[in-house]
Amino acid sequence: MLQIVVLRYRLAFGWTEVTSDSLLSAFLFGFIAITFWYQCRYNSLESANILRVLINHALAAALTAAIWLGLIYYFLSRILATSETYLTFLEASLPWRYFIGILLYFVVVAFYYLLIYYQSFHEKLVRESELKSLVKEAELKTLKFQINPHFIFNSLNSINSLILTMPENASEMTVKLADFLRSTLSSNDVPKKPFQEELRTAKLYLDIEKTRFGEKIIYHENIDKAALGIPVPSMILQPIFENAVKYGVYESLSPVNIRLTTRLESHTLNIIIENDFDPENITGKGEGVGLRNINSRLELMYGQPNLLKTTLAEKLFRITINIPLEDE
Repeated sequence: MLQIVVLRYRLAFGWTEVTSDSLLSAFLFGFIAITFWYQCRYNSLESANILRVLINHALAAALTAAIWLGLIYYFLSRILATSETYLTFLEASLPWRYFIGILLYFVVVAFYYLLIYYQSFHEKLVRESELKSLVKEAELKTLKFQINPHFIFNSLNSINSLILTMPENASEMTVKLADFLRSTLSSNDVPKKPFQEELRTAKLYLDIEKTRFGEKIIYHENIDKAALGIPVPSMILQPIFENAVKYGVYESLSPVNIRLTTRLESHTLNIIIENDFDPENITGKGEGVGLRNINSRLELMYGQPNLLKTTLAEKLFRITINIPLEDE
């Protein structure tokens, strides 16, 4: 645009000279500028020596400007061969056109380097995001795989204690344990599943323990039907029920109530598990693997801390899990 203004209104050339000069100069430089991309890719600012890159671009700029001027002069001297005034101006303008060609080269190269940097930065962000996702998935699988060995160890100890005293119950418990493991292993790679399926798996665990403790376990539930289809982390209820059995049923001489309640709030599914316990009969605190595991998984999956809370009130132990509802 500036060139058109100067040629037309400053130097008073006709529209034929103005449009021919401006359009041909722009077209030729634009065509040559395509090759600058490969020059920038070859002379990477990240991997090459900066001084060598500057020298390469200086030589390329000088050569490019010379080629550009040569093509401009060749075509314009033939297109406008009858305009002696313009040809005289064209020859006289070659030095400053050469300077402009070098300047345009570095402007285009700077733009290409910005574009390359943006692409590299975007690719780096994508790779980091993928890496974080893989690390997160690995951590979740590690935490999840900790549950089964922990539970199996306790179940096998229970079966062992029943073999001599109640062999029929030990056999029944073994069958139920196999059903439970079949159910959990079939969905081992599924990070979430509907609450209804998770509840079914947790009840399989309670059935196993009821084989040993019989009427000593009294289970109650108050489930909001709307909660049944909500996705929750796999194997999140079983460790809590196991905690209730270990610290409530194991340590008590009386029947122990285990209550499961769900409540739907604005953007959260609240899962509440309560169990009776006798504080005077607690013989050990354990390692807290199950609850610590759940808390870590919730934080990894939802990116929020403190989604699991515990409350101790007299003879009642309560665990509350807050599951953020995801947009459909």
